[in-house]
Amino acid sequence: MEKERSIDRLARYIIILGTIALAAVICYFFSSVLAYILLAFVVSLIGQPVLHLLRRIKIKGKSAPDAVLAIITILVIFALLFLLVIQVIPVVTNIVGEASSMNAQDSSGRYNIIDQVNGWIIQMFPWVGEDFDGVQLLIQKISEVLDLSNISGILGSVASAVAGIAVGLFSVIFISFFFIKDDTLFGRIIGSLVPDAIEERVKKTILDIERLLSRYFIGLIIEILGVVVLNGLGLWLIARIGFNYAFGIAFIAGLLNIIPYVGPLIGELIGVVLCVILKYGAGIGLGVNIWIFALIVLCIMLATQLVDAFIYQPLIYSTSIKASPLEIFVVLLIAGHIGGVVGMLIAIPAYTVIRVIASRFFYDFKPVKRLIPDVENENTDTLI
Repeated sequence: MEKERSIDRLARYIIILGTIALAAVICYFFSSVLAYILLAFVVSLIGQPVLHLLRRIKIKGKSAPDAVLAIITILVIFALLFLLVIQVIPVVTNIVGEASSMNAQDSSGRYNIIDQVNGWIIQMFPWVGEDFDGVQLLIQKISEVLDLSNISGILGSVASAVAGIAVGLFSVIFISFFFIKDDTLFGRIIGSLVPDAIEERVKKTILDIERLLSRYFIGLIIEILGVVVLNGLGLWLIARIGFNYAFGIAFIAGLLNIIPYVGPLIGELIGVVLCVILKYGAGIGLGVNIWIFALIVLCIMLATQLVDAFIYQPLIYSTSIKASPLEIFVVLLIAGHIGGVVGMLIAIPAYTVIRVIASRFFYDFKPVKRLIPDVENENTDTLI
């Protein structure tokens, strides 16, 4: 009898492992489809607050159908993204134009920044030679990459990439419509794939995950806007580089800010470089020495990062994923080691999902109780 039980148990384990392996293979072969679904899920999480707000608008006591509201929500989200793009691209284009049109010496006696950079490189690295020209070297390398013999292959790759982006964008928008229209759809899909005994618990878990992640992504957008406003006002009012340039550079830094730890540093570097180019190319900016000007820009952006680190991020993490800063730091380190920048980008949402699943299904384990001390409260929290 005991032997039969052992065989049954072994068979059950084999079936479970086989099912997991089959699911992993399916996910691998249909990874692009899963990526579209997950991106659409993220869009729906961002759109749910907009949908709830639209539902409050009533005409003659009735609100519009959910399908119409879902379409309006998607249009609002992508309209905001479009406005962001048209805000950033012209600024970058103008700055590049200013840099490319700089003369060796203008009427005010300012020398070309490219010449100064070349001189600094020759001084620091004498082995490059007195005739070193960084721009010429860069053009040469670009010409090697864009060899005429490879033009057809490049055009084919670009066309394929554009087609892939178009298909992906349409897929995400189409799937997002149904996720926004019916906020229980994703939970029902996942619930249909699990045994009946745990289906209700799984649906509640998905609901908790959706609410937490929705608050996290909305908080992340608010954080980006906060960084943009602080950087933009500082560059406009203190560095005096002009309203459009200031907020264009601030938008770039704000977008890079979503990459934990590394993103803000890259944003600061790009911001300082672009501001210096503007000062040399068009004479825009505070009337001080170039090094002092660069230091002022750096201080403005560092001050914004301090506000972000000590005010914005603690509020977002504490109210959305309910994790301590130490937990977040360790999770980001592990994710960065495993997946690099992409790993760090998805680390916090993934950790949020793991925390909710652990609190629902593994709350009897000691590590879970220690990491999530209010696990019982989290299981009954309405998470509004």
